[in-house]
Amino acid sequence: MKRLATHTLGCKLNFAETSNLVRKFQAAGYTTVDFAEEADVYVVNTCTVTAVAEKKCRSIIRQAHRTNPDAVIAVIGCFAQNAPQEIEQIEGVKIILGNDQKHNLLQFVEEARKVTSTEQPRSFELSYSQGDRTRTFFKIQDGCDYFCTYCAIPFARGRSRSATIEETIGTAREIAAGGAKEIVLTGVNTGTFGLHQEESFEQLLRELDKVEGIERYRISSIEPNLITDEILQFVAGSRAFTPHFHIPIQAASDVVLKNMHRRYDVAFYREKIMRIKELMPDACIAADLMVGFHGETEEEFEKGLRFIEEIPISYLHVFTYSERPNTMALKMPGRVPVHERRQRNEQMTLLSNSKRHQFIMSQMGSTRKVLWESTNHDGMMQGWTDNYIRLQIPYDESKINTLTELKISEATIVNNFSVAD
Repeated sequence: MKRLATHTLGCKLNFAETSNLVRKFQAAGYTTVDFAEEADVYVVNTCTVTAVAEKKCRSIIRQAHRTNPDAVIAVIGCFAQNAPQEIEQIEGVKIILGNDQKHNLLQFVEEARKVTSTEQPRSFELSYSQGDRTRTFFKIQDGCDYFCTYCAIPFARGRSRSATIEETIGTAREIAAGGAKEIVLTGVNTGTFGLHQEESFEQLLRELDKVEGIERYRISSIEPNLITDEILQFVAGSRAFTPHFHIPIQAASDVVLKNMHRRYDVAFYREKIMRIKELMPDACIAADLMVGFHGETEEEFEKGLRFIEEIPISYLHVFTYSERPNTMALKMPGRVPVHERRQRNEQMTLLSNSKRHQFIMSQMGSTRKVLWESTNHDGMMQGWTDNYIRLQIPYDESKINTLTELKISEATIVNNFSVAD
């Protein structure tokens, strides 16, 4: 049997797509091995969100070539889409596929020829991750029409597109048949699901809630301007959707939001957060936030810190602005020195840790349902509450992939600042 090894960088969308590819290779007779082992085919699914992600990609490709110089190395995904010429210069790479053809990787590998294919992404394939964990990352949408000034993803992923509700529900039933109890809905701009086929994200949520066997859904990320009150009211009263939201703010300053070409201001964002807390007081709310973008003066940054302190955000994913090729931001004034960006990241991360701690303390003494995972952590098993707090109990194999109630206490909390991978 031929040996396949994969390495995935970036978002959960990439992990879902890699899992789909692995299933195709396994069906064709391949066996999977760890990326550090000798394999016949190495697949690197790449990310282009930051320069750091691209640097990691180059390093991983070289690692694969050192492990087996005769292997087929395939580089796919966003970095492959945006920088094929750069990747072609890395020794050992035989296949480079952007986001339109990566789903056909098995065919290119079997043809055993060197190929670079980076057509504009237009295809769409429903994908989901699969492993020994109890939850699945389910790709329901791809691409983005927003073209924020800092972001290269629309160039890498193409325009917004998705399958139909009927097709998506069919795959959700397939996931349920595989035994997963929780689905995390992923996409590039998830809330635009169905936009080009006269269907809506809200309609999809209502149909997913009816799928038997799935006990929980999480919405991995949704733009604030796409969160309607109808969606919030539905989630608050639904059977399976959890009180856990990931709502990118990107900047807590109207000046910077305008420079980014975002579609809301801080007042609008505050209203959304407060409405969620009104409907679901125990909801966990995460936010992506970028520091050091053009126009973020010290005054604007301090203003942003105060804004985040004031609103009931549970924690942040803090990113340092990184210049991306072909983006409008490259031509904009108001550049922030790199050392200041890093300092601001440290400050905002400290605030995020404090917010996370405050949220967990607010839940102390309450009882929540926990979905238990299979990994044995030194005699303990762990799982997530519906509102995204990681808890633990003594390992009990009979509880794997089941939901049980547990009181939140100092003894049951795994890590006050834990963020799921």
